[in-house]
Amino acid sequence: MHSLDLVILAGGKGSRIKALLNNEPKPMAIFNKKPFLEYLVQSYSKYNFENIYILTGYKSDKIFNKFEKKYFNCVQVKCFKENKPMGTAGALNILKKRKINDFILLNGDTFLEVDLLKLVKSCKRNCYGSMTLVKNKSYISNKKLVSLGLNRGNIVLKKRNGFMNGGVYFFKKKFLNFIQKKESSLEHDLLPRLIKKNKISGVLTKSFFIDIGTPKNFKDGKKLILKNCTRPAAFLDRDGVINYDRHSYVYKQKHFKFRPGVIRGLQLLKRKNYYIFIITNQAGIGKGIYTTKQFFKLHNFLKEKLQKKNIYFDDIKFSPYHPQAIIKKYRKVSELRKPGNLMVKQVFEKWHIKQTESFMIGDKVTDKICAQKSKLYFEYAEKNFYKQIKNINKKI
Repeated sequence: MHSLDLVILAGGKGSRIKALLNNEPKPMAIFNKKPFLEYLVQSYSKYNFENIYILTGYKSDKIFNKFEKKYFNCVQVKCFKENKPMGTAGALNILKKRKINDFILLNGDTFLEVDLLKLVKSCKRNCYGSMTLVKNKSYISNKKLVSLGLNRGNIVLKKRNGFMNGGVYFFKKKFLNFIQKKESSLEHDLLPRLIKKNKISGVLTKSFFIDIGTPKNFKDGKKLILKNCTRPAAFLDRDGVINYDRHSYVYKQKHFKFRPGVIRGLQLLKRKNYYIFIITNQAGIGKGIYTTKQFFKLHNFLKEKLQKKNIYFDDIKFSPYHPQAIIKKYRKVSELRKPGNLMVKQVFEKWHIKQTESFMIGDKVTDKICAQKSKLYFEYAEKNFYKQIKNINKKI
């Protein structure tokens, strides 16, 4: 997949569900102790995006405070505020001033798990973008895009009994040429015109979908999200488990080499619907051997390489702390550094994990102690990662 950015439309006021929002902007509504918007950022940051942009409007300070310049899965989030409400199309005008790549666009009030590689590949050469379709379950939020179909890979408008817009799009950057500096709607103004001209491709998905824009959907959403996002997790140390540990710090692409069976093992975990988390001490940062930027660069390279094989790390937790660090802010004893288990605790706080079905693999005693503190089944890394994963899957 070529260079992509992620853009999230998060300017919604939520007039129809105002009584349920507790004075929060709609994308920041709390679902199971975290903002709805955080589900979107967490779920999609596993892909290899160069940038994540959140376009804000109503009560933008709430979103800025939570996300601005924060890193999710080694990608930085940047927030932009529209000076006045511009609609779902007009809000994109701010991107025209940026050096943006082709991009994935998400509605900030819908959640849908999509195979983005499939979505990007579905876009035909003569089209400006591609969109996802889901089964229409009597949603009424986007009145002009609730009855859609596919004809030879192109989106078509239907009068009835069609599919509906899933709120996840891929757009080529030239799509922004259609965006004017005025209030306008993607769903009501721009997309119907392009669909009629056969300029929008599409894919159909049966994945879990929720739109929180109506009172009923909002109330149902908390239980549905919890049900569909709760999974077992694999907590994996990096050096010595995923890649060979060279007994020196691995921070360059040329020094990173996968251990036997790792690719097949990670693919098996994804087929079994596991979250995959990397939990790694990176004292080399604190010791000044390499920088956080270099660490991110390596992992974004890995994300690009692995997503071609349908493998994704859902999050990467790392600790730069060490009592002998030369960089002062990292020179301390921290529970983030294994054998402490604060990195694992952070995952439990932010993700919905089936703890009794989860496990950890490491290559050091500190990894085992971390797992014991976290009440996770633990095994030391064996010679073949795939065989080990296969056996663990039978045990727990």
